[in-house]
Amino acid sequence: MSTTQVVRPAGAGHETLYVLLLCLIILAVAGTVVALHGETQEVAAVPSHQLDARRDLSAAEQGIYADLRVTLDEIHLLQQEQSALPTPEQLAEEGFAPFAQDASSVSRGDHRWQLLAPAAYLGLSQAPATSGSLLMRVQGTEPDIWLNRSANLAAPSDLTDQGLIAAGWQQVVAQFDAGVTRQHRH
Repeated sequence: MSTTQVVRPAGAGHETLYVLLLCLIILAVAGTVVALHGETQEVAAVPSHQLDARRDLSAAEQGIYADLRVTLDEIHLLQQEQSALPTPEQLAEEGFAPFAQDASSVSRGDHRWQLLAPAAYLGLSQAPATSGSLLMRVQGTEPDIWLNRSANLAAPSDLTDQGLIAAGWQQVVAQFDAGVTRQHRH
């Protein structure tokens, strides 16, 4: 006598259900943790006569701004040696950007630099669509840099804050917030 035994296949339905349920629990916990520990990005607004160096400048303007900040230390050293501010021509001979005429300076607006009394450097842009004209007042250890994107600009006669603002210049400021430093305070 032969006996036939029917073997049913193992049901994967319950196992699949348990795996999907575990995945949903993991996603729910992860989503809750992210939602509770997320930080809001608050962007501090700058006054209308100022521009944020990170957000409001073109790539060319950011490059020149960075070069001016770096070159200020060299300007102070040369000023101590000579007892006078170095001319843009002297800075160009030394190879200091943005005063040196090279491929980089041409692609960033081909600025024509001049020294204004009492202590300011003016770079008039030859390509205002690429980069605006920049003015750096040399006061103390921190540079005071201003930008004007107008075409056919002349040297300002009044170098005070109010005089520059009235002439359409905007001060470039660097803000350092959580978006820049990416530091987490615990």
